[in-house]
Amino acid sequence: MSVALVTGSGGLVGSESVEYLLEKGLDVVGIDNDMRSYFFGEEASTKWRVAELEKRHKRYRHQSIDIRDFEALEKLFSEIGQDLVVVIHAAAQPSHDWAVKEPFTDFGVNAVGTLNMLEATRRHAAQAAFIFMSTNKVYGDTPNFLPLVERETRWEIDESHQYFARGIDESMSIDQCTHSLFGASKVSADVLVQEYGRYFQMNTACFRGGCLTGGGHSGSQLHGFLAYLMKCTVTGAPYTVFGYKGKQVRDNLHAHDLVNALWQFASDPKPARVYNIGGGRFANCSMMEAIEICQRISANRLNYVSSDHNRVGDHIWWISDISAFQADYPNYRLQYDIEATLQDIHDAGKPRWIRGG
Repeated sequence: MSVALVTGSGGLVGSESVEYLLEKGLDVVGIDNDMRSYFFGEEASTKWRVAELEKRHKRYRHQSIDIRDFEALEKLFSEIGQDLVVVIHAAAQPSHDWAVKEPFTDFGVNAVGTLNMLEATRRHAAQAAFIFMSTNKVYGDTPNFLPLVERETRWEIDESHQYFARGIDESMSIDQCTHSLFGASKVSADVLVQEYGRYFQMNTACFRGGCLTGGGHSGSQLHGFLAYLMKCTVTGAPYTVFGYKGKQVRDNLHAHDLVNALWQFASDPKPARVYNIGGGRFANCSMMEAIEICQRISANRLNYVSSDHNRVGDHIWWISDISAFQADYPNYRLQYDIEATLQDIHDAGKPRWIRGG
C-alpha cells in the first residue's frame, strides 16, 4: 500500500491534506506534537483536529514526534521505507511576532526540522515527492516598496505596474530586505528544499503561500487572521488591527484549493520547483473589507481597535501570481473566493467556538 507522510497533520494544511490523501486511497502517517498550543496557547491547540482524524479514519496513523528530533524521524522513515510516495511538510512555527521570543526554537523548527525531513526522505524514500509549505515572507518587505496607491478600503498597486493584472511572481528578489526572524528561518528551509532537488535530483517543491485558511483553521491573534477575525466577530472577543489603517491587502487561499494543488504536484512531480500559491485576483481582500464580510455573514458587530504599529516585515499589499504553477499544471482552478471561504470558516467554527473550543 502506498503511504503519504504529513507533518503538522493537526493543523489547517496538514489535516486537509490527510483527508484528501485518504480519499485518494493512500495510507497516511501524520506527525504533530501540538507545538501550536505552545506557540499560541490552548485556544490554538490542534488536539481536537487530531482526535477527529483518528476517530474517523482507520488508515490514519498518528505520531507525536518533534521534527527537530532526527533520531525519531529516522526510526519512523525506516519503518515506512519504499512505501512512502509523498511527503507534505506543513509543520512550522508560523508567526513573525512569536519568532522574536525564541529565535532558537523558531529556527530549529522551521530550518533544522526541514533539513531533518529532507535528509530522512533522501535516505529512505528518495523517489517520493517532497512538498514544502514555504511562505511569501521569503520575499521580506520588498513588496512594500512597490508603487502602491491608497484607496477607500484598501491599498492597491498602480494599474500600470506589471504585477497589477496577476500579482507577484517568483522573480521578485528575496535579498536585501527585512524578513523578520520567521521569514529568515523559512528562507533557510526554502533554499534547502530547492538544493535537495537540484543536488540530489529529488522531486521537491516549495509552495510559497500567504494567508492559508478554511473551516479547519485554529486561528489565533498571532496567526490565521481570517479564522481569528471570524471567531472574534462571532464571540464578541476584542480584535486588534495592526497598522496600515486596516487597508493592507492579502490574497487568501482555502485549504481545499491548496491541497488540490499539492496533489497535482504529487501526481506528476518535478525536481526543484518553486511556486507562489494563493488566491490571486480571484480571492483577495483588505482587512477592512474582511471585517465587513465577517459582520454580514455572522450578523454581529466586531469589537475592534486599530493600532498604528504594524508587524515587522509585514506586507502592505500581497497578491500571488500563480501562473507558474498553472503553466506546469494547466487543469488547476481555484474554487473558493473570499465570500465562500469566510462562510466556510463561520459554519465550521461557530459550533466549536460556542462550546468554548
